[in-house]
Amino acid sequence: MQNTARRPKITVSADGKGLVSQAGALLLAETLRVTGLGAGLSAGLARWRAPRVVHDPGKIIADLVVTLGLGGDCLADIAVLRAQPELCGPVASDPVVSRLVSVLAADAPRALAAIRKARAAARERAWALAGERAPGAGGAQVLVDLDATIVTAHSEKQNAAPTWKKTFGFHPLAAFADHGTGAGGEALAIMLRPGNAGSNTASEHIEVSRLALAQLPRRLRRRVLIRTDSGGGTHDFLAWLAGRRLHYSVGMTITDDIQDAILTVPDRVWEPAYDAGGQVRPGAWVAELTGLLDLTSWPEGMRVIVRKERPHPGAQLRFTDLGGHRFTCFATDARHGQLADLELRHRQRARCEDRIRNAKDTGLRNLPLHGYDQNQIWCELIAMASELTAWMQMLALDGPARAWEPKRLRLRLFSAAGRIVRGGRRLRLRVATTWPWAAQLTAAITRLHAYAPG
Repeated sequence: MQNTARRPKITVSADGKGLVSQAGALLLAETLRVTGLGAGLSAGLARWRAPRVVHDPGKIIADLVVTLGLGGDCLADIAVLRAQPELCGPVASDPVVSRLVSVLAADAPRALAAIRKARAAARERAWALAGERAPGAGGAQVLVDLDATIVTAHSEKQNAAPTWKKTFGFHPLAAFADHGTGAGGEALAIMLRPGNAGSNTASEHIEVSRLALAQLPRRLRRRVLIRTDSGGGTHDFLAWLAGRRLHYSVGMTITDDIQDAILTVPDRVWEPAYDAGGQVRPGAWVAELTGLLDLTSWPEGMRVIVRKERPHPGAQLRFTDLGGHRFTCFATDARHGQLADLELRHRQRARCEDRIRNAKDTGLRNLPLHGYDQNQIWCELIAMASELTAWMQMLALDGPARAWEPKRLRLRLFSAAGRIVRGGRRLRLRVATTWPWAAQLTAAITRLHAYAPG
């Protein structure tokens, strides 16, 4: 019997030629070309290109975006691309990259406006190419989820402050477009805020909503559904949404009035709630409270729906939980639809937590720069890396791979090794036939090659 625990000794030498260790980076590079994001960044950032410089500012920013997509978490990680010029082209040195970020941060309002304009144009093209796969296809609503998260800082950074979780750092507020079940999502806006920023500040919810709407194709802006947790359940924010005829599904804090209304709901009124698959979920019910509350100070047509469920074993009840049940409440302007469907649609906002986790795996876990405007530029890079990955999946991948998160994409596709071969005036990337996802990688790149450049 052969002992499989024994391995032959492997010697190592750094003398290989034509080898690349991140062959899957070609997927992101091709998505930059197809959507026109790379060209848009070059045009938009041309004013910051000094005379007689070698490197285009738009190309530097695009390279940073690809670096974050591959798993980088600081400016210096762009060295991964610099080491593979045949695959990634000429890449700027660390001092040039750092200097550009500082220059853009010194003129942050105009720099951010230029980057966001390029992003919006690329998104419109990406969604047009995706057809039925794109958000809002077939007359459907575009689901935009707002949520905040804590980003800790382990050193003194500009505007870092204590957070409500008793940590120190920042409290950015983000907006994500949900691609629906079986797919992922993309960042529309990431607004950096100090760590002591509030969770239910209406003005900041309005500002991040404006930024998100500006990223959407104009034809879809009237078919947007804004979803938030109870942090968005304020009079000013809902009045702003209603004034712009935007649809909403917003969590509400359970107040004394809502508690009293819940107690008056007869048992026969409660309807079964649905699970994530749209099937009846035992131990969960929904009911409408609109007629039991004084809503004169809220937008006209607002409805309030409550969910009641038995807590899972071991859950700790809150003081707002009545009769041994857990209650959650949300407001919506929806005029039609069963209560269980509306409640399920609101509960699917939890996918936003997945988007935040993915953003933290794409550079948001730690803001590496000192200046506040520099870190806002960094957040914009994270948003671009998020959407570039989502567009690549939407345009080039099928089946379960459309929902793969960044860590899985990096392990299976991006980190694939290959060899660059020259022949017939062409470059060919050869991936090992034994790589389990080689066929998927080559098929995805071939699909992207079929699109004309944006």
